[in-house]
Amino acid sequence: MNNKIMLITYADSFGKNLKELKEMLDMYFSQEIGAIHILPFFPSTGDRGFAPTTYEEVEPAFGNWDDIHALSENYELMFDFMINHLSRQSAQFQDFIEKHDKSEYKDMFIRFKEFWPEGEPSPADVAMLNKRKNHAPCEDITFRDGTHENIWCTFSEEQMDLNMESSITWEFIERSLRFLMDNGGALIRLDAFAFATKKYQTSCFFIEPEMWELMERVQKILDEKHIPMLPEIHDHYKVQMKIADKGYAVYDFALPVLVLHTLYTGSVKRLKHWFEICPRNQYTTLDTHDGIGTVDVEDLLSSEELEHVIKVTEKCGANFKMDFSAKANEKPVVYQINCTYYSALECKDDAYLLARAIQFFAPGIPQVYYMGLLAGENDYELMKKTDFPRNISRHNYTVAEVKQEVQKPVVKELCRLMRIRNEYRAFDDIFCAEETADDKLRIIRESNGCRAVLDADLKTMKFCIICDDSNYNYVSQ
Repeated sequence: MNNKIMLITYADSFGKNLKELKEMLDMYFSQEIGAIHILPFFPSTGDRGFAPTTYEEVEPAFGNWDDIHALSENYELMFDFMINHLSRQSAQFQDFIEKHDKSEYKDMFIRFKEFWPEGEPSPADVAMLNKRKNHAPCEDITFRDGTHENIWCTFSEEQMDLNMESSITWEFIERSLRFLMDNGGALIRLDAFAFATKKYQTSCFFIEPEMWELMERVQKILDEKHIPMLPEIHDHYKVQMKIADKGYAVYDFALPVLVLHTLYTGSVKRLKHWFEICPRNQYTTLDTHDGIGTVDVEDLLSSEELEHVIKVTEKCGANFKMDFSAKANEKPVVYQINCTYYSALECKDDAYLLARAIQFFAPGIPQVYYMGLLAGENDYELMKKTDFPRNISRHNYTVAEVKQEVQKPVVKELCRLMRIRNEYRAFDDIFCAEETADDKLRIIRESNGCRAVLDADLKTMKFCIICDDSNYNYVSQ
């Protein structure tokens, strides 16, 4: 992958389909965007694309494979592969419902009666699981023969977990990955992979060594076309570091909360510590379709510091997703902050631009969410209309709206910063966060004979970028 900024967007969020997405990017952001993470664009029955029925089709409302191929001509593309689950309405699961034990896909899904020695988990078994529900992760499925049984379902009722112990599951995985590689996928994002390995009397989350074996097996398939994999996981930052130590690229999911803490408090101490230890082969984020994760900064911030970030974002209109994996008698904790990054910074242009400047100077390749690209505010109307809290940061822009939003001064300034990050060749190698006063930040990037320096004042939110080539210098307004 090239070392240029990657856009994260749904197929229908920057215009109503893939053609309009390409039109808007070509028209307004061809210099600012070098790659695109197109969030799942396959036929899906839930979770906004993350419950795919197949990987070999494009959702007709978005376009077709020709549209994907057209995008791949100018932008490197990252595709999602949901290795943990498949749609309840997929041909495979529907065949299972229809034929039950006679289905060729009966071993593709995880049957509670076969997984648990007693046929069902005990309360202690359920308490041990890392789960996204406040009950056992299953759906009671009624089969055509009139019988019913519990099938493992970690996420929504449309997302049925796949059995990694089954050969037919791996036949599906291999076929799907090869199809994606042949149709424009330059990078494969392994979504929810940490839930994919299930083992009795464990949390069923990032189980070792089984998890490493799964990742190696997937990467071996991708190696056929020299395509890298980006595993997606929200967990303690040391898990990301373990993955990086194995040679895989990782997400910097700690950065979003650390930058908020830095800008809320005017203290750079925690952020600089992270810069000292964080992986270098990573993709940085401030915002994504999933909100702002909090579990990623455990032990990087104190519980009091994290609570402060949560309370400030709540004042900015955020809502929260809770973690139900707490130990017995413990209350659920905030797992995710749902809020646009611009709103989390009280829609203050200077703070927002400084946050992006920090991201662009951080180690790794920057990703910018489509709402962040347009400095979008919380969409309370969509959230209430759909009764889905995460939709607060999932506004769908029409072409007319994009054309209007790109005229905002904050967007024009953001584009200037993005062009510096993409075009100036100082960001490939050396990174250094120098010792400064606690309310000052100085980052130096140097490579290819080029040098860029970010100097920021956390009290005033003013900053400048000084480059050897003065054409790339920048002074905030």
